[in-house]
Amino acid sequence: MAVAEAKDPSEIVKKSDAWTDLGLTLPIFVAYHLGVAFLPVRNAADPVTAELRSLASHSILLYTGLTLGIGVAFVVVLAALGKREAIQKKKFFLIAVEGALYAFLMRFAGAYIVGSLRLGPAGGNGLFTSIVMSLGAGFYEEIAFRVGLFGVGAFVLKKLFGKGMRTLVFTVGWALVSALVFSGWHYVGPLSDPFDLKSFVFRAVCGFVLTAIYALRGFAPAVWTHALYDVWVMAL
Repeated sequence: MAVAEAKDPSEIVKKSDAWTDLGLTLPIFVAYHLGVAFLPVRNAADPVTAELRSLASHSILLYTGLTLGIGVAFVVVLAALGKREAIQKKKFFLIAVEGALYAFLMRFAGAYIVGSLRLGPAGGNGLFTSIVMSLGAGFYEEIAFRVGLFGVGAFVLKKLFGKGMRTLVFTVGWALVSALVFSGWHYVGPLSDPFDLKSFVFRAVCGFVLTAIYALRGFAPAVWTHALYDVWVMAL
């Protein structure tokens, strides 16, 4: 009788590929861009909305068409590349459940360290605005801080030092630095929060957890976790 081989531990927790990640985050991208067209503000890390509005000559109908066109074009590209499985309903359901679980754990991890804390403006934003801005934060802040800041830095460290314990230590250190930068970013700019050490530490913990999710599971789980977490604390 044949005996099944034991799986390599690295295969048990497996990151999704880039095309699957982009496919799984497409609903968040499209929903945010459709919603933000009706708001006077946008996420500070979002470089796309202003360009789309300019291209659409500030016409809501044309802007909506361009946004939906981007979504359709990406679905066509995925299909042409044989990546239709990336946009199956089952995968969207699973990534949403995974993100919700991580968001739950992340909130209580932060609360365990600094105590109960509600981030985000208290009132005045409205449910619609809070949800839209949460989706934008989930998508664009993950691109900026997890893919851009942490991902590029981790790639450079791996190229410099190769594989091994030293690279792992430096990478964890870089993850901590990235989390601190992510937290500090919320206190800079015209829409920033007043600095508070407790909220700074809380956001840094959340940033580190999101970095760990990105490093171990990929971009899509980090985006869904961030978006659902923000919806939870800002809109519910």
